[in-house]
Amino acid sequence: MEKKRNSPAKITSISLLHQMMQLPKPLHPLISLVSNTTLDLDPELLNASYLFDFYKVSYKYATDGKMGYGQGYYDFNEGGMMFTAPNQLITIEESGTSKYCGFTLFIHPDFIRNYPLGKNIKKYGFFSYDTNEALHLSEKEKNLITGIFDNIQNELETTIDEMSQDVIVSYLEVLLNYSNRFYKRQFITRKTVNSDLLSRLEEVLNTYFNDEKGLHNGLPSVEYLAGQLRVSPRYLSDMLRTLTGQNAQQLIHEKLIEKAKDYLIASNLSVSEIAYQLGFEHSQSFSKLFKSKTNFTPVEFKNSMN
Repeated sequence: MEKKRNSPAKITSISLLHQMMQLPKPLHPLISLVSNTTLDLDPELLNASYLFDFYKVSYKYATDGKMGYGQGYYDFNEGGMMFTAPNQLITIEESGTSKYCGFTLFIHPDFIRNYPLGKNIKKYGFFSYDTNEALHLSEKEKNLITGIFDNIQNELETTIDEMSQDVIVSYLEVLLNYSNRFYKRQFITRKTVNSDLLSRLEEVLNTYFNDEKGLHNGLPSVEYLAGQLRVSPRYLSDMLRTLTGQNAQQLIHEKLIEKAKDYLIASNLSVSEIAYQLGFEHSQSFSKLFKSKTNFTPVEFKNSMN
């Protein structure tokens, strides 16, 4: 029988998390690197949800088979990385028949607050990806990442001095920048999967405008598209930006302008009627967007076609 899931538990400190996982006290109260092989979790912690007040970066791999990816498998057997930001819902699932190894890095925002990384960490979009949008590492990439983890652990085990935090933050920046590079590589190497995603995105947008859903639902949002495609909004935009040079919002506008041109050329609808048909609340907003994308007002474009 499936366990009943209660409200997510709030974990406010890394020390509290160590206590919950029956681990020794962390070497530093604001950052900790844990080996997954040392974990012996209480069964009561499994299939439960948590909210951490800190960042979580995990690298793990299956020791007795491939690691699942949605309905498929990872591109590389060597393992994958997952990232979560503070206050994102985390569920500890039972692993079933697969055995996992690897490392998990916990970083409290206060550890990087007085550094540029404290502000810049939000630019790393993968902290908003879903867990099934993991970063899959090749053997070479795995060696680079595990090397950085080793350096962080060595620094934590060294006597703390005035440079310790500076050095660790530098390693964190290298870790995140490599992860960013590898994700961009993944968007390209997963060409078949992402080409299918692009085709489905095109289909979703065409259906939305052809069925005139804008009349009742307004303009399609990035969140709507991501929901239809079963990916996270940030992953969708980052993938599109890498493959097409446009983010999801720009792609919506491009498709919207194409449909607007069809209406202007092939129908007798007024500009206001076209705007409402597409999902705009105010026709002025439609005209402004059309002008910015085509250098014509809707009326000027219609007249030029006639």
